Amino acid sequence: MSVSVLGSGAFGTALAISLAGNGPVTLWARDADQARDMRATRRNTRRLPGADLPETLTVTSDLERATQADTILLSVPMQTLRDFVFTHADLLRNRALVACCKGIELETGQGPLAVLHACLPKARTALLTGPSFAADIAKGLPTALTLACRDPETGAQLQQQLTTKNLRLYRTTDTNGAEIGGALKNVMAIACGAVIGAGLGDSARAALMTRGYAEMQRMALASGAQPDTLAGLSGFGDLTLTCSSELSRNYRLGLAIGRNETFDPSITVEGAATARAVHAEAQTRNLDMPITAIVVALLDQRLTIADATAQLLARPLKEE
Repeated sequence: MSVSVLGSGAFGTALAISLAGNGPVTLWARDADQARDMRATRRNTRRLPGADLPETLTVTSDLERATQADTILLSVPMQTLRDFVFTHADLLRNRALVACCKGIELETGQGPLAVLHACLPKARTALLTGPSFAADIAKGLPTALTLACRDPETGAQLQQQLTTKNLRLYRTTDTNGAEIGGALKNVMAIACGAVIGAGLGDSARAALMTRGYAEMQRMALASGAQPDTLAGLSGFGDLTLTCSSELSRNYRLGLAIGRNETFDPSITVEGAATARAVHAEAQTRNLDMPITAIVVALLDQRLTIADATAQLLARPLKEE
């Protein structure tokens, strides 16, 4: 079975490099000039400098050619996923589609699999999520990921196809839990970055991660997810990674907020839109998610770090 990765950002390129160890892979770049440069230099100098592209990896800007593969990994930003899939539905139909983005759609409150199903109701779909930095994957460093797929047979086939020498995939049918874990950990990473950026210390970050994890579970359970899913790679694993490293764009945004610095608006930060979508959903469901609310207030510049800290510390005392 053939594989294509649509989206030549850092993560899409890294996945294509890893999968090329199994056999031929096609990587699609929207920008024809970028695709040409990548073919000439055998590197993605714009998004993933320093990583060599294997000979088994073909780069193209021809979407029709790239979508001939049996399995297609969609490595496009969450907030543009619907438009991309809807626009190119005829090319994506009758393919196994694996979403590789993490987040909640701002306008609808839906995760990536719900978006795929809305655009292509009969498609075989899955979600690839978990603790994974593009730079690590491209270097061949090991990690484990969650492959979430409602259909066990499709999930088992994709697990075999997409496991590589450095990517070990674990399978789950709890797509709700996997989506929510991957989305909300980005919100908590913004909060943790703000804590460290403001100089509040590692102890405060650890406390915030723990209470943030409680919020993730709260939302997941309200959405019908299985409790154990959030304790796995798509929840706790990704939360640990994203809240503790400057390789995370969400964490870097939080650092900038905590330091009162300007953050580059051209950098895609999935957690910002997700925070707003989750906050709105929490209000609709009457769910107590104070850290998410604080992150939205910080993003909107309605609170300072000092005010946010005071609000969280002044919350009523209760059992854990």
